[in-house]
Amino acid sequence: MEKKRSIRLGIVGLGAMGSEMLDVAGRHPEFEVVLAADPSAQAVERARVAHPQVPCTQDAEELLDHDGLDAVYIASPPATHAGFAVRAMKAGKAVFAEKPLAVDLAEGEEMAAVATATGAVNALNFVMSDRSAALAVGRALRDGEVGTVLGVDMRFGFPQWPREFQQDARWVAGRAQGGFLREVASHYLFLTDRLLGPLSPVHTHVAYGVAGENAASGLFLAGDVPVRLSGQVAAAPETYEWTLHGTERSYRINDWGDLWLGDHSGWTRVELDSPRGSEETRLTEFARAVRGEGSTLADFAAGLRVQQLVEHFHREIR
Repeated sequence: MEKKRSIRLGIVGLGAMGSEMLDVAGRHPEFEVVLAADPSAQAVERARVAHPQVPCTQDAEELLDHDGLDAVYIASPPATHAGFAVRAMKAGKAVFAEKPLAVDLAEGEEMAAVATATGAVNALNFVMSDRSAALAVGRALRDGEVGTVLGVDMRFGFPQWPREFQQDARWVAGRAQGGFLREVASHYLFLTDRLLGPLSPVHTHVAYGVAGENAASGLFLAGDVPVRLSGQVAAAPETYEWTLHGTERSYRINDWGDLWLGDHSGWTRVELDSPRGSEETRLTEFARAVRGEGSTLADFAAGLRVQQLVEHFHREIR
């Protein structure tokens, strides 16, 4: 059998996520990292030490102009996503980007439109696209185990923002590009959109403190199903909780992937025997998309729907 040629990948942005994806792609059998870029000399030097075989540059333009790339992974700050992604897609490259799609709605719309017009492979790194817990809830819905869906609640709490691993990314705290709505809630809004269909905002509110968002609440509708969101930065444990309420069974996903089954007697932890889902599995899904084999990843159209919901919270300050 003929061996598949490696997908030649460029990585833009070498912060927390870009560095992790560089590690994953560097050992992934379907990818060859051809070039990595970040404007920070310190970030480039860290990458060179960790991956001496990967050429690095501080010039993203050099990477985007590189003729030897099949695909680009974008992990730079959200305000730069559109410029990098549109240029890459118009050059015939596949694009895998971190969420959010963008922070400016016009730029998000452009990204989705260019993806459609060029036919370029496009994907966003929403972790719930292949989390085993999320897939299990999807199967339960399709099999009718939930009964009638009565509602969805998502609840988030953070003792500090940005979180410890994001302290070096100053933009994560600011109103312009950061906040837990874009960084965290977007994953769960995507999951709800995927399972129940597009959401319509009814009411959203966000309050700001010195370090950006410190409280948010929202009500959306998926058809006639209410979807409620609340989150805050407060003196309390870190919390990630998404709950689907049904007439027969309810399901809860805690801490990014722990699944609980609820019925009239209470909640029971569900032991899952399938892979949890990771940067590696989603990179494999991206390889499938590049090779035209289909993929579970979110595309830019789904990313735009999520962006519209998130930015509805921020519309009052525009």
